[in-house]
Amino acid sequence: MEIPPLLESMLRGERGQAKQMGARLVLDMADTAGAESLIPAVHAHVSGVSVITGGPGLRRFLSEIANTGDQVSIPTTLNSAGCDRQKIEEMGIDYPSFLELQFEIIKAYESLGIEATLSCTPYDRGIEAESGAVSWAESNAVAFANSWTDLVTNRESGLSALATALTGFAPKWGLHLEENRRPNIHVNVTAQLERLSDFSILGDWIGKQIKADWKLPFGPMPYISGLSKKLSFGQRKALTAAAANYGCPMLWTDENAFSSPEEQIPNQLIFSDASLNSRYEELSPKSKVDLVVIGCPQASLEEIRHTAAAVRTHLEFGKVIKENRLWVFTSGYNYELASADGSIDLLEQAGVLILQDTCPEVTPYNRNLYNHLLTNSLKAEHYLTS
Repeated sequence: MEIPPLLESMLRGERGQAKQMGARLVLDMADTAGAESLIPAVHAHVSGVSVITGGPGLRRFLSEIANTGDQVSIPTTLNSAGCDRQKIEEMGIDYPSFLELQFEIIKAYESLGIEATLSCTPYDRGIEAESGAVSWAESNAVAFANSWTDLVTNRESGLSALATALTGFAPKWGLHLEENRRPNIHVNVTAQLERLSDFSILGDWIGKQIKADWKLPFGPMPYISGLSKKLSFGQRKALTAAAANYGCPMLWTDENAFSSPEEQIPNQLIFSDASLNSRYEELSPKSKVDLVVIGCPQASLEEIRHTAAAVRTHLEFGKVIKENRLWVFTSGYNYELASADGSIDLLEQAGVLILQDTCPEVTPYNRNLYNHLLTNSLKAEHYLTS
């Protein structure tokens, strides 16, 4: 494989120690994947931020590379943290020195030139790159980017995304090759989908149907027929985020339809009203709910407005949610938008706790307060129960 001169320079240590480490890892990954070449990347999104997902090893590693003084080579954003630094008391986090440890991690990433967006939805804030190869380490973002944008990414780890961020290169394999971007499951939807949670259930349901003998070298990649040709942003997001639970890196609908005839897709499924209703029955609470969480992935402006509309009537009758038992997680970017249109004020008046920069699946819940959670997200359900 021909190595670009810039990467050769990094490999020799001429661009700094951290970039040398990144170059070695990129080439090791390329060799492991059998990639014949490398591809320049235009953006990276790095995961591995919360204290509870990284631990002491992450902090030690980041401290070492941060002290090199090296900077990332391409625009890079950062995934969700484990708390909202302004509302850690309201969250009731019972973890020694959590805030101090959390921002030790964030500052280390920032010292590398990474933008601390603290969002798991980089596609929902507007990045400069509109097309090209990216290296994203957040599963829902991978599925969304490949399905609904002109960006292309494999399912990366936090470490591989960081290596690409430092070097600007990624192995050209997997979904970076057009011949691998083909559906391997056809899902015919006969159910009537209306709520955002319906789309979340559909995405998760597909993964649950996978059989051991199906050949899915890059994960389940379904073509879903029977949906509206004009899905909302929230519907797209709910669908791809839940589909990513089982490794889906990309999907197609009638909106972004694949040209191959349906009968040529090897694995066939039907998602009916019975399929949808049975999942709601399985997921319905069987005991007292301690906390309701919305925003996994972080709530879009559409989801925030839906939630505000849902609590408005409650508020108009003079009722508020007791003890802030409804948490809405969102990005700082969408928080500002929702503040401007009055949604945040309405939600807070109704007793909702609005959290920025964090996500339901990376937050250390206080088990003395919260054991039974209710959510509209099958992504949250998948990770919080696994």
